[in-house]
Amino acid sequence: MQDQLIIFDTTLRDGEQAPGIALSPDDKVAIAKQLARLRVDVIEAGFAASSPGDFESVSRIAGEVAGPTIATLARTHPDDIDRAADALKAADKARIHVFISTSPIHMEQMIKMTPDEVLVAVKEGVARARTYVDDVEFSPQDATRSDPDFIIEVCRAAVAAGATTINIPDTVGYAMPDEFVELMRRVYDDVRGGNEDVIVSTHCHNDLGMAVANSLSAIHAGARQIEGAINGIGERAGNTSTEEIIMALSTRSDLFDVEIGADTTQILETSRLVSSLTGYPIQYNKAVVGKNAFAHESGIHQHGVLQNRETYEIMDPASVGHQSVLVLGKHSGRAAFADALERLGIPLEDEDFQRAFERFKELADRKGEITEQGLLAIVSEETGFNSEEMRLVALHFTGGSHDEPVATVTLDREGTEVVSTASGDGMVNAAFVALQDAYGIAATLLDYRVSPLSSGADAMAKVDVIVQVASATYSGRGVSTDVVEGSARAMIAALNKASFAHGIANGDNDG
Repeated sequence: MQDQLIIFDTTLRDGEQAPGIALSPDDKVAIAKQLARLRVDVIEAGFAASSPGDFESVSRIAGEVAGPTIATLARTHPDDIDRAADALKAADKARIHVFISTSPIHMEQMIKMTPDEVLVAVKEGVARARTYVDDVEFSPQDATRSDPDFIIEVCRAAVAAGATTINIPDTVGYAMPDEFVELMRRVYDDVRGGNEDVIVSTHCHNDLGMAVANSLSAIHAGARQIEGAINGIGERAGNTSTEEIIMALSTRSDLFDVEIGADTTQILETSRLVSSLTGYPIQYNKAVVGKNAFAHESGIHQHGVLQNRETYEIMDPASVGHQSVLVLGKHSGRAAFADALERLGIPLEDEDFQRAFERFKELADRKGEITEQGLLAIVSEETGFNSEEMRLVALHFTGGSHDEPVATVTLDREGTEVVSTASGDGMVNAAFVALQDAYGIAATLLDYRVSPLSSGADAMAKVDVIVQVASATYSGRGVSTDVVEGSARAMIAALNKASFAHGIANGDNDG
């Protein structure tokens, strides 16, 4: 039987310590609820004693978020521990995470304590925390630059005082995998020993790019909890990426004799929410959640993926809420170009296809990536088809019978106004029905997603839709401070593509 690996997420504590991030209590609750949907095991909701705002956040998460254990950080100071316990009162499952520095430079330069004084503080702090909760974690800060013998001594003292989890932090990202494994094995053998109730944990920083590697290596040394943050955010170069750990274990289960309870399909949504609320962008080539994580531009790669996704994808994009993307660029070949046309519902005869493909390659050499809109423009130019693209002029609502909203949309088609009115089940539905009438297209809504682009009452929202017209699907995106207007703009973008493709398919062109 495999051991359970505990996923401890510290996005809301260590992650928020990244420069420039200041999450409001509402933001933190929103992220915590999404982490619960991701099914992490422990949420470190903050450092309750650090500020009134953090105390409020921890208290609200403890009372409003069900499922994971809710933890808060505390120094060995009695006031910190009392404050932590007070913030966690409403939690169904609560943990106090006690820490103190143990490296010579930290003891001498920061906390001004001798090793003996640190040892006393550990015993007293952990024992005090244990009077409030049964679940107490202890961390010797800067463990990888500490005397290993001293680490063993303080960790044994913590267990004797009631600690149930011993966490070994690579606070400054200093360790290499081999030496980190050696330290973790010592802790597992000399501290945990035969005490099966004690969990050995790790918390790694990424200063040398080793956070995920060190954390995964620690599993082989007996670690059964890994601490990380979504998108790897945190102090300096950040923390272990929670999502990378989850997917490494899911993908390479043959190497790790542990199981996890995370719902991987929630990973991308969690990543995007954290990015949106923190203001920290996700790098394009970020593992698992980056824009390019499942994107392919090379013609050879695209051909392989079109034949069988597993030729170049070791993870199913859908398993993390992502999707494969064949990026049309200078390295793309005929197979990817043809696939893109097929997905847009645009059949081209041989001569038209050749002209459009040659024009595409010419533009891609100069432009780099060719978007769907760019592809439509190329097809329009090379086949002589004139797209009658429409744009939104106005959107109004009135009450109808049984309080059903009635939407009136005014569109512009090359200087000519098109007006359509329809009722629906809610304002968004009414607008969608009116737009379909205006285009004369029957579309089935397959996917509708609203994502915040900023926080606050005047937040910008991004709306993405996918619609099906006949057997083809079309996507559209709209951005606005008004969700209904953004939804209408997204539907217009999708219907413009559908209208264009419909005209091509029916030979409605000048060539």
